[in-house]
Amino acid sequence: MRRRSFIGAALALAAGLWLAAPQAEADDRFIIVQSTTSTANSGLLDAILPAFTEKTGIEVRVVAVGTGQAIKNATNGDGDVLLVHAKPAEEKFVAEGWGVERFDVMYNDFVVVGPAADPAGVAGSSDVVGAMARIAEAGAPFASRGDDSGTHKAELRLWKDAGVDVAAASGGWYRETGSGMGATLNAGVGMGAYVLTDRATWISFGNKGDFGVVVEGDPRLFNQYGVILVNPEKHAAVKAADGQAFIDWLTGPEGQKAIAEFKIEGQQLFFPNAAPKPAGQS
Repeated sequence: MRRRSFIGAALALAAGLWLAAPQAEADDRFIIVQSTTSTANSGLLDAILPAFTEKTGIEVRVVAVGTGQAIKNATNGDGDVLLVHAKPAEEKFVAEGWGVERFDVMYNDFVVVGPAADPAGVAGSSDVVGAMARIAEAGAPFASRGDDSGTHKAELRLWKDAGVDVAAASGGWYRETGSGMGATLNAGVGMGAYVLTDRATWISFGNKGDFGVVVEGDPRLFNQYGVILVNPEKHAAVKAADGQAFIDWLTGPEGQKAIAEFKIEGQQLFFPNAAPKPAGQS
């Protein structure tokens, strides 16, 4: 009798484990997205990802770092999808075979923010290169991320266009934080330094003090975001089907609508601009 009871209990346990296995597998269905900090810190991803998960059952786990670090992580196979904002670096990532194909997703712009005192006299300018030159000439404090992020890459390009050697000024008026955008903005506010930031992070930043946008509207401040599937031929662990499903959703009508509808205090932070897919293609 005891033997029959033991066998029955064992069979019941085995059946329970068998039934639970598919559910556990479903619960563990996820992809890793290596992303720039602005998409996470602005609140965009928290706002839009639940809709994708609800539709597909795929959880999206975000690693929010600077664009340079995100690309390195993806190159090492530490992720399934790359979502960043440094187009030349993204195109290089694909050309070298680390990514499958790059797609435009959305854009916003960079702005220069600074203290009300405006020591370099750049407030109201729409000429970012001229403003950067004036900041350097005045020796006014400038806080740089200094972290190879997309924002840092854009900033270095603007200094180059302005003919300013910031490497020579490092440690003087030019301060490199080696930190993310939020930490760099905090440092900039603390030391009264100008900062180049993406507009989305600035809008969502809560410690503005007497700082405001001082330079904006220059076409050279355009900030494009792209998304790329990490190449499964380079890294067999890449979840290609689920990663591509996320890319298709993000660049499709539902994802683009969700991006457009994300606002803070009535302000739209990102503007979708994925290319429409050919007829018949999902």
